[in-house]
Amino acid sequence: MYRGFWYAQALDLDSHLAPPLQGNIRADVCIIGGGYLGLWSAIRLKKANPAQSVVVIERDRCGAGASGRNGGDAANWWPKYLSLVSICGEPEARRICEAAASAIDEIGEFCAEYGVDAQYRKEGWLWAASNERQINSWQGLVESLDKYGVNPFRPVSREEMQSRTGSPRTLEGLFDPNAATVQPAMLARGLRRVALQLGVTIYEKSPLVHLERSTEPVVKTDRGQVTAKKVVIAMNAWGAQFPELRRMIAVMSSDMVATASVKERLDATGFNTGVAITDSRTVLNYWRNTPDGRIVFGKPLGQFGFGGRVGNLYEKPTPAADKVAAVLRSFYPQLADVPIVSSWTGPLDRAMKGIPNFGYLGGHRGIVYGIGFSGSGIATTVFASKIIKSLVEEANDEWSNCGLVDQKMQLFPPEPFRYVGAHLVRDALVRKEALQDENRNAGPITNFLASLAPAGYVPNKK
Repeated sequence: MYRGFWYAQALDLDSHLAPPLQGNIRADVCIIGGGYLGLWSAIRLKKANPAQSVVVIERDRCGAGASGRNGGDAANWWPKYLSLVSICGEPEARRICEAAASAIDEIGEFCAEYGVDAQYRKEGWLWAASNERQINSWQGLVESLDKYGVNPFRPVSREEMQSRTGSPRTLEGLFDPNAATVQPAMLARGLRRVALQLGVTIYEKSPLVHLERSTEPVVKTDRGQVTAKKVVIAMNAWGAQFPELRRMIAVMSSDMVATASVKERLDATGFNTGVAITDSRTVLNYWRNTPDGRIVFGKPLGQFGFGGRVGNLYEKPTPAADKVAAVLRSFYPQLADVPIVSSWTGPLDRAMKGIPNFGYLGGHRGIVYGIGFSGSGIATTVFASKIIKSLVEEANDEWSNCGLVDQKMQLFPPEPFRYVGAHLVRDALVRKEALQDENRNAGPITNFLASLAPAGYVPNKK
Protein backbone atom coordinates (compact mmCIF):
# COMPACT_ATOMS: atom_id res chain seq x y z
CA MET A 1 0.00 0.00 0.00
CA TYR A 2 1.18 3.53 -0.81
CA ARG A 3 1.21 5.81 2.23
CA GLY A 4 3.42 8.71 1.20
CA PHE A 5 6.25 10.62 2.82
CA TRP A 6 5.00 10.75 6.42
CA TYR A 7 4.43 7.05 6.91
CA ALA A 8 7.55 5.97 5.05
CA GLN A 9 9.57 8.21 7.38
CA ALA A 10 7.84 6.73 10.43
CA LEU A 11 8.46 3.14 9.34
CA ASP A 12 12.16 3.90 8.96
CA LEU A 13 12.13 4.27 12.76
CA ASP A 14 9.54 1.64 13.68
CA SER A 15 8.69 -1.10 11.21
CA HIS A 16 7.60 -3.69 13.81
CA LEU A 17 4.44 -5.51 12.75
CA ALA A 18 2.09 -7.01 15.32
CA PRO A 19 0.74 -10.48 14.48
CA PRO A 20 -2.65 -10.89 12.81
CA LEU A 21 -5.57 -12.16 14.84
CA GLN A 22 -5.89 -15.94 14.60
CA GLY A 23 -8.44 -18.07 16.42
CA ASN A 24 -11.12 -17.08 18.90
CA ILE A 25 -10.37 -14.87 21.89
CA ARG A 26 -12.28 -12.92 24.55
CA ALA A 27 -11.68 -9.38 25.78
CA ASP A 28 -13.26 -6.78 27.99
CA VAL A 29 -12.97 -4.17 25.23
CA CYS A 30 -12.26 -4.64 21.52
CA ILE A 31 -11.41 -1.50 19.55
CA ILE A 32 -11.77 -1.64 15.77
CA GLY A 33 -9.18 0.72 14.29
CA GLY A 34 -5.56 1.41 15.17
CA GLY A 35 -5.48 5.13 14.44
CA TYR A 36 -5.52 8.09 16.80
CA LEU A 37 -8.99 7.55 18.22
CA GLY A 38 -8.50 3.83 18.75
CA LEU A 39 -5.05 4.16 20.32
CA TRP A 40 -5.84 7.14 22.57
CA SER A 41 -8.97 5.29 23.73
CA ALA A 42 -7.05 2.06 24.37
CA ILE A 43 -4.42 3.91 26.40
CA ARG A 44 -7.01 5.83 28.41
CA LEU A 45 -9.06 2.71 29.16
CA LYS A 46 -6.00 0.67 30.12
CA LYS A 47 -4.64 3.37 32.42
CA ALA A 48 -8.00 3.68 34.17
CA ASN A 49 -8.24 -0.06 34.75
CA PRO A 50 -4.98 -1.97 34.11
CA ALA A 51 -6.66 -5.29 34.91
CA GLN A 52 -9.12 -5.12 32.02
CA SER A 53 -8.17 -6.69 28.69
CA VAL A 54 -8.14 -4.22 25.81
CA VAL A 55 -7.66 -5.46 22.25
CA VAL A 56 -7.12 -3.37 19.11
CA ILE A 57 -7.61 -4.84 15.65
CA GLU A 58 -6.26 -2.93 12.66
CA ARG A 59 -6.82 -3.66 8.96
CA ASP A 60 -3.27 -2.65 7.98
CA ARG A 61 -0.62 -1.18 10.28
CA CYS A 62 -1.51 1.14 13.13
CA GLY A 63 -1.56 4.70 11.85
CA ALA A 64 -1.60 3.69 8.19
CA GLY A 65 -4.98 5.31 7.57
CA ALA A 66 -5.89 8.96 8.04
CA SER A 67 -3.84 9.22 11.25
CA GLY A 68 -0.57 8.78 9.40
CA ARG A 69 -1.41 10.81 6.30
CA ASN A 70 -2.77 14.14 7.50
CA GLY A 71 -1.13 17.55 7.51
CA GLY A 72 0.21 17.29 11.03
CA ASP A 73 -1.63 20.36 12.37
CA ALA A 74 -2.84 19.97 15.97
CA ALA A 75 -5.30 22.82 16.28
CA ASN A 76 -7.99 23.60 18.82
CA TRP A 77 -11.70 24.11 18.26
CA TRP A 78 -12.31 27.83 18.66
CA PRO A 79 -12.90 28.17 14.88
CA LYS A 80 -15.76 25.65 15.31
CA TYR A 81 -17.33 27.64 18.14
CA LEU A 82 -20.32 28.93 16.17
CA SER A 83 -21.13 25.47 14.84
CA LEU A 84 -20.90 24.08 18.37
CA VAL A 85 -23.21 26.77 19.73
CA SER A 86 -25.80 25.77 17.13
CA ILE A 87 -25.52 22.13 18.23
CA CYS A 88 -25.36 22.33 22.02
CA GLY A 89 -25.59 25.94 23.20
CA GLU A 90 -22.97 28.42 24.39
CA PRO A 91 -21.92 27.01 27.80
CA GLU A 92 -21.32 23.51 26.42
CA ALA A 93 -19.67 24.89 23.28
CA ARG A 94 -17.24 26.81 25.46
CA ARG A 95 -16.51 23.74 27.62
CA ILE A 96 -15.81 21.61 24.56
CA CYS A 97 -13.53 24.26 23.05
CA GLU A 98 -11.62 24.50 26.33
CA ALA A 99 -11.22 20.71 26.38
CA ALA A 100 -9.95 20.77 22.81
CA ALA A 101 -7.52 23.55 23.68
CA SER A 102 -6.07 21.55 26.58
CA ALA A 103 -5.45 18.62 24.22
CA ILE A 104 -2.62 20.52 22.51
CA ASP A 105 -0.51 20.47 25.67
CA GLU A 106 -1.56 16.90 26.46
CA ILE A 107 0.02 15.73 23.21
CA GLY A 108 3.27 17.46 24.11
CA GLU A 109 3.20 16.06 27.64
CA PHE A 110 2.54 12.56 26.32
CA CYS A 111 5.48 12.80 23.91
CA ALA A 112 7.78 14.05 26.68
CA GLU A 113 6.66 11.44 29.23
CA TYR A 114 7.08 8.46 26.93
CA GLY A 115 9.96 9.64 24.76
CA VAL A 116 7.88 9.81 21.58
CA ASP A 117 9.75 11.73 18.88
CA ALA A 118 6.78 13.10 16.94
CA GLN A 119 8.55 16.38 16.08
CA TYR A 120 6.11 18.21 18.36
CA ARG A 121 6.46 21.97 17.96
CA LYS A 122 3.97 24.22 19.74
CA GLU A 123 4.43 27.42 17.78
CA GLY A 124 0.86 28.37 16.97
CA TRP A 125 -1.45 28.65 13.99
CA LEU A 126 -1.68 31.43 11.41
CA TRP A 127 -5.15 31.75 9.88
CA ALA A 128 -4.57 33.80 6.76
CA ALA A 129 -6.54 35.45 4.01
CA SER A 130 -5.05 34.45 0.67
CA ASN A 131 -7.14 36.91 -1.35
CA GLU A 132 -8.90 40.20 -0.66
CA ARG A 133 -12.33 38.53 -0.45
CA GLN A 134 -11.22 36.41 2.50
CA ILE A 135 -10.15 39.34 4.66
CA ASN A 136 -12.34 39.59 7.78
CA SER A 137 -14.33 36.47 6.85
CA TRP A 138 -13.69 35.45 10.46
CA GLN A 139 -15.19 38.63 11.93
CA GLY A 140 -18.49 37.09 13.05
CA LEU A 141 -16.63 34.38 14.92
CA VAL A 142 -14.25 36.83 16.58
CA GLU A 143 -17.12 39.05 17.72
CA SER A 144 -18.91 36.08 19.29
CA LEU A 145 -15.76 34.95 21.06
CA ASP A 146 -15.17 38.50 22.31
CA LYS A 147 -18.72 38.66 23.62
CA TYR A 148 -18.05 35.75 25.96
CA GLY A 149 -14.46 36.68 26.77
CA VAL A 150 -12.91 33.58 25.21
CA ASN A 151 -11.22 34.93 22.08
CA PRO A 152 -7.72 33.39 21.74
CA PHE A 153 -6.89 35.14 18.45
CA ARG A 154 -4.56 38.07 17.85
CA PRO A 155 -4.90 40.10 14.63
CA VAL A 156 -1.91 39.84 12.30
CA SER A 157 -0.99 42.54 9.82
CA ARG A 158 -0.12 41.85 6.21
CA GLU A 159 3.52 42.68 6.84
CA GLU A 160 3.81 40.29 9.78
CA MET A 161 1.87 37.54 7.99
CA GLN A 162 4.11 37.64 4.95
CA SER A 163 7.22 37.85 7.09
CA ARG A 164 6.28 34.77 9.13
CA THR A 165 4.97 32.63 6.26
CA GLY A 166 7.49 33.70 3.63
CA SER A 167 4.63 33.93 1.13
CA PRO A 168 3.47 37.02 -0.78
CA ARG A 169 -0.02 35.46 -1.10
CA THR A 170 -0.78 35.52 2.62
CA LEU A 171 -2.52 38.72 3.56
CA GLU A 172 -3.69 39.80 7.00
CA GLY A 173 -5.17 37.25 9.37
CA LEU A 174 -5.25 35.88 12.90
CA PHE A 175 -2.76 34.10 15.12
CA ASP A 176 -3.61 31.49 17.74
CA PRO A 177 -0.61 30.64 19.94
CA ASN A 178 -2.19 27.43 21.24
CA ALA A 179 -1.57 25.10 18.29
CA ALA A 180 1.19 22.71 17.34
CA THR A 181 2.55 20.68 14.48
CA VAL A 182 3.59 17.04 14.66
CA GLN A 183 4.88 14.37 12.33
CA PRO A 184 1.53 12.55 12.32
CA ALA A 185 2.70 9.03 11.51
CA MET A 186 5.43 9.21 14.16
CA LEU A 187 2.80 10.25 16.71
CA ALA A 188 0.60 7.32 15.69
CA ARG A 189 3.49 4.87 15.96
CA GLY A 190 4.39 6.36 19.34
CA LEU A 191 0.84 5.85 20.57
CA ARG A 192 1.03 2.26 19.36
CA ARG A 193 4.30 1.64 21.24
CA VAL A 194 2.92 3.08 24.48
CA ALA A 195 -0.30 1.08 24.16
CA LEU A 196 1.72 -2.12 23.83
CA GLN A 197 3.86 -1.16 26.83
CA LEU A 198 0.73 -0.64 28.93
CA GLY A 199 -0.54 -4.11 28.08
CA VAL A 200 -2.93 -3.40 25.22
CA THR A 201 -3.02 -6.30 22.74
CA ILE A 202 -2.77 -5.22 19.10
CA TYR A 203 -3.47 -7.31 16.02
CA GLU A 204 -2.41 -5.81 12.69
CA LYS A 205 -3.26 -6.98 9.17
CA SER A 206 -6.61 -8.04 10.64
CA PRO A 207 -9.42 -6.30 8.73
CA LEU A 208 -12.95 -6.38 10.09
CA VAL A 209 -15.15 -8.81 8.17
CA HIS A 210 -18.31 -8.69 10.27
CA LEU A 211 -19.56 -7.25 13.56
CA GLU A 212 -22.10 -9.53 15.20
CA ARG A 213 -24.48 -7.49 17.32
CA SER A 214 -25.16 -10.14 19.93
CA THR A 215 -25.50 -9.47 23.67
CA GLU A 216 -21.72 -9.70 23.81
CA PRO A 217 -20.66 -8.36 20.39
CA VAL A 218 -18.36 -10.48 18.24
CA VAL A 219 -15.74 -8.83 16.03
CA LYS A 220 -14.87 -11.16 13.15
CA THR A 221 -11.78 -10.90 10.98
CA ASP A 222 -10.65 -13.10 8.12
CA ARG A 223 -8.77 -15.48 10.46
CA GLY A 224 -10.27 -15.06 13.91
CA GLN A 225 -12.76 -13.34 16.15
CA VAL A 226 -12.97 -11.39 19.40
CA THR A 227 -15.94 -11.75 21.72
CA ALA A 228 -16.02 -8.63 23.88
CA LYS A 229 -18.12 -7.03 26.57
CA LYS A 230 -17.70 -3.72 24.76
CA VAL A 231 -16.73 -2.86 21.18
CA VAL A 232 -15.50 0.53 19.97
CA ILE A 233 -15.80 1.56 16.32
CA ALA A 234 -12.86 3.91 15.75
CA MET A 235 -12.54 3.48 12.00
CA ASN A 236 -12.65 7.01 10.56
CA ALA A 237 -13.98 6.84 6.99
CA TRP A 238 -14.14 3.04 7.10
CA GLY A 239 -16.96 3.40 9.64
CA ALA A 240 -19.28 4.26 6.76
CA GLN A 241 -19.79 0.53 6.21
CA PHE A 242 -22.31 0.63 9.07
CA PRO A 243 -25.77 1.78 7.88
CA GLU A 244 -26.38 3.94 10.98
CA LEU A 245 -23.17 5.90 10.33
CA ARG A 246 -23.12 6.04 6.55
CA ARG A 247 -25.09 9.22 6.03
CA MET A 248 -23.39 11.03 8.92
CA ILE A 249 -20.30 11.46 6.73
CA ALA A 250 -19.10 11.87 3.18
CA VAL A 251 -15.96 9.90 2.40
CA MET A 252 -13.60 12.22 0.60
CA SER A 253 -9.88 12.67 0.18
CA SER A 254 -7.39 15.28 1.13
CA ASP A 255 -4.32 15.43 -1.03
CA MET A 256 -0.77 16.31 -0.08
CA VAL A 257 2.62 16.98 -1.59
CA ALA A 258 6.05 17.36 0.01
CA THR A 259 9.04 19.22 -1.41
CA ALA A 260 12.67 18.30 -1.26
CA SER A 261 14.60 19.56 1.73
CA VAL A 262 15.85 23.11 1.14
CA LYS A 263 16.26 24.33 4.68
CA GLU A 264 18.58 27.29 4.04
CA ARG A 265 16.40 28.65 1.27
CA LEU A 266 13.23 28.09 3.27
CA ASP A 267 14.71 29.76 6.33
CA ALA A 268 15.65 32.73 4.16
CA THR A 269 11.98 33.29 3.30
CA GLY A 270 11.17 33.75 7.00
CA PHE A 271 9.16 30.53 7.14
CA ASN A 272 11.49 28.96 9.69
CA THR A 273 9.29 28.01 12.65
CA GLY A 274 6.87 25.19 13.38
CA VAL A 275 3.77 27.33 12.88
CA ALA A 276 0.78 25.76 11.11
CA ILE A 277 -0.85 27.80 8.34
CA THR A 278 -4.22 27.70 6.63
CA ASP A 279 -6.09 30.15 4.50
CA SER A 280 -9.80 30.98 4.74
CA ARG A 281 -11.37 29.17 1.83
CA THR A 282 -13.66 26.18 2.09
CA VAL A 283 -11.52 24.07 -0.26
CA LEU A 284 -8.80 24.73 2.25
CA ASN A 285 -5.11 25.30 1.59
CA TYR A 286 -3.09 24.10 4.59
CA TRP A 287 0.63 23.79 5.01
CA ARG A 288 3.62 23.72 7.31
CA ASN A 289 7.33 23.08 7.17
CA THR A 290 9.33 20.21 8.58
CA PRO A 291 12.38 20.42 10.83
CA ASP A 292 14.61 19.39 7.92
CA GLY A 293 13.32 22.20 5.70
CA ARG A 294 10.52 20.82 3.51
CA ILE A 295 7.14 22.33 2.77
CA VAL A 296 4.25 19.90 3.18
CA PHE A 297 1.15 21.30 1.49
CA GLY A 298 -2.40 19.93 1.30
CA LYS A 299 -5.73 20.62 -0.33
CA PRO A 300 -8.91 18.49 -0.62
CA LEU A 301 -9.13 18.13 -4.41
CA GLY A 302 -9.33 14.38 -4.83
CA GLN A 303 -11.84 11.61 -4.86
CA PHE A 304 -15.12 10.73 -3.15
CA GLY A 305 -16.02 7.23 -2.03
CA PHE A 306 -19.32 6.08 -3.53
CA GLY A 307 -21.67 4.71 -0.89
CA GLY A 308 -19.06 5.31 1.78
CA ARG A 309 -16.79 2.67 0.28
CA VAL A 310 -13.06 3.23 0.74
CA GLY A 311 -11.46 0.13 -0.78
CA ASN A 312 -8.10 0.88 -2.38
CA LEU A 313 -9.20 4.28 -3.67
CA TYR A 314 -6.61 6.13 -1.59
CA GLU A 315 -3.72 3.66 -1.72
CA LYS A 316 -1.68 5.53 -4.33
CA PRO A 317 -0.09 8.90 -5.02
CA THR A 318 -2.77 11.55 -5.22
CA PRO A 319 -4.22 12.05 -8.72
CA ALA A 320 -4.42 15.75 -7.83
CA ALA A 321 -0.67 16.08 -7.21
CA ASP A 322 -0.06 18.50 -10.09
CA LYS A 323 -2.93 20.75 -9.00
CA VAL A 324 -1.84 20.79 -5.36
CA ALA A 325 1.78 21.44 -6.38
CA ALA A 326 0.66 24.34 -8.59
CA VAL A 327 -1.14 25.96 -5.64
CA LEU A 328 1.94 25.48 -3.43
CA ARG A 329 4.12 27.18 -6.06
CA SER A 330 1.68 30.07 -6.30
CA PHE A 331 2.30 30.69 -2.59
CA TYR A 332 6.08 30.27 -2.91
CA PRO A 333 7.14 31.42 -6.40
CA GLN A 334 10.67 31.96 -5.10
CA LEU A 335 10.92 28.17 -4.60
CA ALA A 336 9.50 27.24 -8.00
CA ASP A 337 12.55 25.14 -8.89
CA VAL A 338 12.35 22.99 -5.73
CA PRO A 339 11.15 19.52 -6.73
CA ILE A 340 8.12 17.71 -5.33
CA VAL A 341 9.44 14.43 -3.95
CA SER A 342 6.29 12.77 -2.63
CA SER A 343 2.52 12.96 -2.95
CA TRP A 344 -0.19 11.00 -1.22
CA THR A 345 -3.87 10.97 -0.39
CA GLY A 346 -6.06 9.69 2.40
CA PRO A 347 -9.76 9.47 3.30
CA LEU A 348 -11.65 11.93 5.48
CA ASP A 349 -14.89 11.22 7.32
CA ARG A 350 -16.43 14.64 6.54
CA ALA A 351 -19.44 15.65 8.62
CA MET A 352 -21.79 18.42 7.50
CA LYS A 353 -20.78 20.75 10.34
CA GLY A 354 -17.23 19.41 10.64
CA ILE A 355 -18.06 18.14 14.14
CA PRO A 356 -17.74 14.46 15.16
CA ASN A 357 -20.59 12.49 16.65
CA PHE A 358 -20.50 9.80 19.35
CA GLY A 359 -22.95 7.27 20.68
CA TYR A 360 -24.06 3.66 20.79
CA LEU A 361 -24.46 1.98 17.40
CA GLY A 362 -28.14 1.38 16.76
CA GLY A 363 -28.76 1.82 20.49
CA HIS A 364 -26.65 -1.28 21.33
CA ARG A 365 -25.03 -0.39 24.66
CA GLY A 366 -22.17 -2.76 23.94
CA ILE A 367 -21.05 -0.97 20.74
CA VAL A 368 -19.65 2.56 20.97
CA TYR A 369 -18.69 4.73 18.00
CA GLY A 370 -17.01 8.02 17.18
CA ILE A 371 -17.09 9.37 13.62
CA GLY A 372 -16.95 12.60 11.61
CA PHE A 373 -13.58 14.10 12.53
CA SER A 374 -13.47 15.87 9.16
CA GLY A 375 -9.69 15.97 8.81
CA SER A 376 -8.93 17.64 12.14
CA GLY A 377 -8.41 14.62 14.36
CA ILE A 378 -4.92 15.06 15.81
CA ALA A 379 -5.96 17.06 18.85
CA THR A 380 -9.67 16.23 18.66
CA THR A 381 -9.12 12.53 19.27
CA VAL A 382 -7.26 13.29 22.50
CA PHE A 383 -10.36 14.59 24.25
CA ALA A 384 -12.66 12.42 22.11
CA SER A 385 -11.07 9.39 23.75
CA LYS A 386 -12.47 10.66 27.06
CA ILE A 387 -15.94 10.49 25.53
CA ILE A 388 -15.28 6.97 24.26
CA LYS A 389 -14.03 5.87 27.68
CA SER A 390 -17.12 7.22 29.45
CA LEU A 391 -19.47 5.58 26.95
CA VAL A 392 -17.63 2.25 27.27
CA GLU A 393 -17.90 2.48 31.06
CA GLU A 394 -21.53 3.68 30.81
CA ALA A 395 -20.58 6.48 33.17
CA ASN A 396 -22.96 9.31 33.96
CA ASP A 397 -20.49 12.16 33.70
CA GLU A 398 -19.54 15.27 31.74
CA TRP A 399 -18.24 13.20 28.82
CA SER A 400 -21.05 10.69 28.40
CA ASN A 401 -23.45 13.65 28.59
CA CYS A 402 -21.32 15.81 26.31
CA GLY A 403 -23.05 17.86 23.62
CA LEU A 404 -21.26 15.78 20.98
CA VAL A 405 -23.05 12.57 22.03
CA ASP A 406 -26.14 11.58 20.05
CA GLN A 407 -26.32 14.82 18.09
CA LYS A 408 -29.24 15.49 15.81
CA MET A 409 -26.85 15.58 12.90
CA GLN A 410 -27.58 17.04 9.50
CA LEU A 411 -27.25 14.00 7.26
CA PHE A 412 -25.91 13.73 3.74
CA PRO A 413 -28.36 12.57 1.08
CA PRO A 414 -28.44 8.90 0.07
CA GLU A 415 -26.60 7.60 -2.96
CA PRO A 416 -26.31 8.31 -5.81
CA PHE A 417 -27.29 11.88 -4.87
CA ARG A 418 -24.48 12.22 -2.34
CA TYR A 419 -21.77 11.14 -4.80
CA VAL A 420 -23.03 13.26 -7.69
CA GLY A 421 -23.78 16.20 -5.41
CA ALA A 422 -20.36 16.05 -3.77
CA HIS A 423 -18.65 16.52 -7.13
CA LEU A 424 -20.99 19.33 -8.19
CA VAL A 425 -20.56 21.21 -4.90
CA ARG A 426 -16.80 20.71 -4.70
CA ASP A 427 -16.30 21.86 -8.31
CA ALA A 428 -18.52 24.89 -7.70
CA LEU A 429 -16.47 25.82 -4.65
CA VAL A 430 -13.22 25.53 -6.60
CA ARG A 431 -14.65 27.76 -9.36
CA LYS A 432 -15.99 30.32 -6.90
CA GLU A 433 -12.79 30.52 -4.90
CA ALA A 434 -10.65 30.75 -8.05
CA LEU A 435 -12.77 33.71 -9.15
CA GLN A 436 -12.38 35.29 -5.72
CA ASP A 437 -8.61 35.05 -6.16
CA GLU A 438 -9.14 37.41 -9.11
CA ASN A 439 -11.58 39.57 -7.08
CA ARG A 440 -14.45 38.48 -9.31
CA ASN A 441 -17.93 37.20 -8.50
CA ALA A 442 -19.26 33.77 -9.37
CA GLY A 443 -22.57 33.31 -11.14
CA PRO A 444 -25.84 32.43 -9.36
CA ILE A 445 -25.70 28.69 -10.10
CA THR A 446 -22.13 28.39 -8.85
CA ASN A 447 -23.00 30.41 -5.74
CA PHE A 448 -26.04 28.24 -5.04
CA LEU A 449 -24.11 24.99 -5.38
CA ALA A 450 -21.27 26.35 -3.26
CA SER A 451 -23.76 27.31 -0.54
CA LEU A 452 -24.63 23.61 -0.12
CA ALA A 453 -21.12 22.73 1.05
CA PRO A 454 -20.42 21.44 4.56
CA ALA A 455 -19.25 24.08 7.01
CA GLY A 456 -15.65 25.18 6.85
CA TYR A 457 -13.98 27.18 9.61
CA VAL A 458 -16.05 30.26 8.87
CA PRO A 459 -17.94 30.34 5.55
CA ASN A 460 -16.92 33.28 3.42
CA LYS A 461 -20.15 34.84 2.18
CA LYS A 462 -18.56 37.60 0.17
